Amino acid sequence: MRRIPAAAAAGLAVLLLLPACKSMDSKVLKDSIEVVDFQSQWVSKLYQPWPPRLILVPEISFRIKNVGAEPLNYVNFNAVFNFKGDPENFGDAFLAAIRKKAVAPGELSPVITMKSNFGVEGKTVKGIAENPMWKTAECRLYARSKGSQYVQLGVYDISREIGFKEPEAPVIKKGEPEK
Repeated sequence: MRRIPAAAAAGLAVLLLLPACKSMDSKVLKDSIEVVDFQSQWVSKLYQPWPPRLILVPEISFRIKNVGAEPLNYVNFNAVFNFKGDPENFGDAFLAAIRKKAVAPGELSPVITMKSNFGVEGKTVKGIAENPMWKTAECRLYARSKGSQYVQLGVYDISREIGFKEPEAPVIKKGEPEK
C-alpha cells in the first residue's frame, strides 16, 4: 500500500472544502445586482487659494438592491471615468464595498460612494465650469465577487453639478485693522 505525502493530503483536504467557499458565477452576480439611487457630482480633490489651483474629480454614490436568490457579500466595485465620445479613460476608482454584512435577497446596501483619482484642473470653479474643454463625462460601473469576473452594471452620465464652493475672501473695510 502506498502512502500519500502530507502535502498532497493537505491539498486534497483543501479541494474537498472549496465547495464551502463557493464562488459566484459572473452571470449570477450581474443578474443579482440592481443599481438604485445613483447620484453624481464633481468634488474638490485639491484646492489652494494662492497661487490659485483647483482640481475637481467626479464622485458617484449609489446603493445596490439584491434582486437575486443568494446573499451578496465580498463585492468589489470598479468605476471607470471618461469624457463622452472619448475612448481614453481619465480616472477610475476601486472600492471593496460589501464586506462585514451581506446584502440579503430583496434588501438594499448602504450608500456606496466612489471618487475618481483624476479629474479636471483649473484656477477657480467658475473657470472650470465655463471652460469649453470641460465636456460631459460618464462612468462605467463594474462589480466582482468571490472569484467571478468583472461584470458591467451600467454606464452612467456624470452630472455637471459642482459640489464645492470656494471660500469667500475676507472683506477688509478702510480704517479697520486686519484680524
